Amino acid sequence: MRLSRAVIVLACASLIAASAFAAQPTGGLRYSITVTKFENKAGWAGQWDIGDAWSTVLTDQLNQTGKFIVLGEKDMRQEALNEQDFAASGRTAGGKKAPVTGQMTPAQLLVKGAITHVQDDTAGGGGGISYGGIHVGGKGGKGEVNATIYIIDSTTGQVLASKSVIGTSTQKGLSVGVYRNGVGAEAGGHKNDNVGKAVEAACGEAVKFMIDQLPKIPWSGSVVQTANGKVYINRGSREGVAVGDSFVVGDSEVIRDPDTGEVLDQSIKEVARVQVSEVKEKLSICTVSGGKATSVRKGMAVHPQ
Repeated sequence: MRLSRAVIVLACASLIAASAFAAQPTGGLRYSITVTKFENKAGWAGQWDIGDAWSTVLTDQLNQTGKFIVLGEKDMRQEALNEQDFAASGRTAGGKKAPVTGQMTPAQLLVKGAITHVQDDTAGGGGGISYGGIHVGGKGGKGEVNATIYIIDSTTGQVLASKSVIGTSTQKGLSVGVYRNGVGAEAGGHKNDNVGKAVEAACGEAVKFMIDQLPKIPWSGSVVQTANGKVYINRGSREGVAVGDSFVVGDSEVIRDPDTGEVLDQSIKEVARVQVSEVKEKLSICTVSGGKATSVRKGMAVHPQ
């Protein structure tokens, strides 16, 4: 009876935490982002690859926020390129469903880093009983993971922000394993492991940090067409644009270092202001709310007001 009540309490707590996470607002202007595999500089080795687990968990958590356009990891994007090349070779059946080239979404932001410390005391929290080839054991101990993350501008290669994050997990409960002829397997994988839970906690801290950096990262778009008094910009619902949003339109002025070519400053010479009247996935249609509509041209920069 006590065990059943404990399971119910834990289940309710998980549902409440999940609801709170899902209830976060998903609006705001979004950036495309991709996560690279994190280096395991801690030297930790287990039954699963901690670098792969980190990038998988971080990619999933970023996607769950709704605040980023999350792209596949490097290996998945490479597989997509391979499929495009294969389709373009003429050796596959054609048609609308065949992958085409020239439409891959580029990443505006890159996330990379390293796992610098892992504490795994889980092994000391075992115990339990075995009967008929089935082992029921106690889970305990503590897991801790430290990592350093970097957010990089893919255009300039500049590190925009960095942070060290820590995740911990102290998990108690039951683990179930099946053993036959001296060979066994525990149920659950890294999700039921203290180190795995610590990875999830550390990734959660990393995601919070990245969301906090968004207001500091310049966001821009471009005018792709003007017709019948309407201004079309290359940002839509995918990037978080909503009906009623206002933008400044004008010529982008970039100041570069003559010695290195590095961008020192970027501003916009305003010619008009527009307001979004219709939003599509990758495109928004705007009306001119200020300035001269006739001065707006294709290729002009669009910045949030």
